[in-house]
Amino acid sequence: MKVFLLNSFFAILFLVSCKENQESKVVETSEKVVLQLQPFKDMKIDELGHIASQIREIYPNVEILPAIDFPENSYYQPRNRYRADSIIKFLSSQTKNNFIKVGLTTKDISATKGNVKDFGIMGLGYRPGKACVASSFRLNALKRKEQFYKIIIHEIGHTQGLKHCPEKTCFMRDAEGGNPTDEETDFCRKCKNYLETKHWKFI
Repeated sequence: MKVFLLNSFFAILFLVSCKENQESKVVETSEKVVLQLQPFKDMKIDELGHIASQIREIYPNVEILPAIDFPENSYYQPRNRYRADSIIKFLSSQTKNNFIKVGLTTKDISATKGNVKDFGIMGLGYRPGKACVASSFRLNALKRKEQFYKIIIHEIGHTQGLKHCPEKTCFMRDAEGGNPTDEETDFCRKCKNYLETKHWKFI
């Protein structure tokens, strides 16, 4: 009986060990993606280098692409806005596997939210996906650069698979129709742990 129990115990240990090894291999072999900053022609070129350098501090694979026009079907004339969903569908269609395009603009963008057909937003991203878009239009002019970075990194987080986070200081919190970026200080530990499986680096 003792021999049987010992054999069963070691068999269970072996199975658990195999499962842990398989899970660790999944994390280690997940492919690195390249983040491509895709400015639209309203963006100032000198801002892009600053944005790229900030992102590279925690994720080094960042490229800056030449500025492009908005897709024609994205303009919403009644409110002089650009539809974020149309923008990211276009960007996603132009993006190869293992790349993510991050659309950047100073123009007002919007999306359908609940019963509101055209709801003004700061950013939108597929989760997970190959494209997102961020706008600086609704940000505080005096804190624009800092807040814009937080919007961008939030939308990139969605493309990596992150949901909205309940932590009020986390970059992944839900804006809920406002601009809470001044309260955000970093990714929370849980979000960092997830991003580290995607080759992000945090000190």
